[in-house]
Amino acid sequence: MTVKDLKPTNVWSIFDEITKVPRPSGKLDKIRQWLVDFAKEHNFEHKIDAVGNVAMFRPAAPGYENAKKVVLQGHMDMVAEKVPTSHHNFETDPIETVVDGEWVRANGTTLGADDGMGLALALAALLDDDIKCGPLEVLATVDEETGLTGAINIKSDMLQGDYLLNLDSEDDGIITIGCAGGLESLVYFDYTPEAAPADLVYFKLNITKMHGGHSGSDIDKGYACATKQIARLLYRLEQKFDFRLARVDAGNLHNAIAREAVAIVGVKPDDKEKLSVELNAYIADVKNEYKATEPHMEVLCESVEKPATVIDADTARRIISAAYVAQHGIYSMDHDIKELVETSTNFASIKTLEAEKTIYIEHFSRSSVESRKYELAGQIEALYKLAGARKVDYTGGYQGWQPNVNSKLLADAVAQWEKLYGVKPIVNAIHAGLECGLFLQQAPHMEMISYGPTLENVHSPQERCHIPAVQKAWDFTVALLQAIACEK
Repeated sequence: MTVKDLKPTNVWSIFDEITKVPRPSGKLDKIRQWLVDFAKEHNFEHKIDAVGNVAMFRPAAPGYENAKKVVLQGHMDMVAEKVPTSHHNFETDPIETVVDGEWVRANGTTLGADDGMGLALALAALLDDDIKCGPLEVLATVDEETGLTGAINIKSDMLQGDYLLNLDSEDDGIITIGCAGGLESLVYFDYTPEAAPADLVYFKLNITKMHGGHSGSDIDKGYACATKQIARLLYRLEQKFDFRLARVDAGNLHNAIAREAVAIVGVKPDDKEKLSVELNAYIADVKNEYKATEPHMEVLCESVEKPATVIDADTARRIISAAYVAQHGIYSMDHDIKELVETSTNFASIKTLEAEKTIYIEHFSRSSVESRKYELAGQIEALYKLAGARKVDYTGGYQGWQPNVNSKLLADAVAQWEKLYGVKPIVNAIHAGLECGLFLQQAPHMEMISYGPTLENVHSPQERCHIPAVQKAWDFTVALLQAIACEK
């Protein structure tokens, strides 16, 4: 069975087409052209704004010209993550989808159902003439995964609606009405490269096969963070014997919990046994600490050739200490919504940029309280400045989405879910980022909700989409659009 054989056929067929179009964040020309071609093929009016967002419009069904206008919205980019053994090129290759029981996944890469499935649901609704409703707009935004660029730069002419249905949520039976804001902290350390001592032996320390996940929705799951773990290992070794650090690299994307980390170290031949002892003790500790959440985690050590240079000892010491102390995970919990994370940071990555003689570190902080977001970012900045960082910059800042519990749209959505499935949906706010708060800056009159079918392990190669939940999301979308059309 292939994806195109699944039900509802209209949604899965469009999703199948989307998976064939390369669309990693920052490389969206192909998916943008595909969307424009889709609009032209089906004779929908469309527009592209200055940053590359695409909107297409369907007029009201006869007799529904005065019904409320609805925007169906998703983002066109996907997180590009793959297993170490994959040769997939996200800029050229289609996603290889696999139907696995009640789930669809990809072969060794992210699936891109975040948010390709949201777009598929929106476009299927646009095509369905049996949905009798007012004017519809489908809005596809750019680079949501790397700073919400499309939403930050949106203008009101791209939001032609009274209601907005954001189709970028990941839990069946949950309607989201609020989210956290975010801010990236970019840290730069200069270092002096020195000739690698010839009297040392060199090893590559590799932390691999960690779970990873979404830096917002998974930050409370207890998954290990590769950036924190490599810093912890290096700090532990530093307390036992002298070594030289040639490079350290961990993590990839600001919104993904780091899954892999590598460091190259040089030790005295007489200290090889100490390295082995400390490494085995470290492995025993982390295997015990993370036995429930990281059953596949591996820590490997292999001999490597002498590198050309090492990082000067003073800078290496300061970076290891700062990274060891740096925060990762939950900072505070929400006092009003049970079990909701209020503020957190993801220690996203650490990179050795040899050409620039720079160590680059990135944190991504989230909070539903703007002041707490900046408080946490300020603590991160203070730590790294104390450690001698040359510069700490901020980027990608966006505000959260304040819940509106009195929304008529929300009331319609709850009623339709209960009518379809016999239970009330859960209504909540989330710690992950959504674009709705930014849309409200341009269109404060709009009422908004977010929902979608169940996705698991997004932002990691284990991402998968629950097939029965897609049918439910489609049926709910149809029922909600028709209920909105009948509002008095």
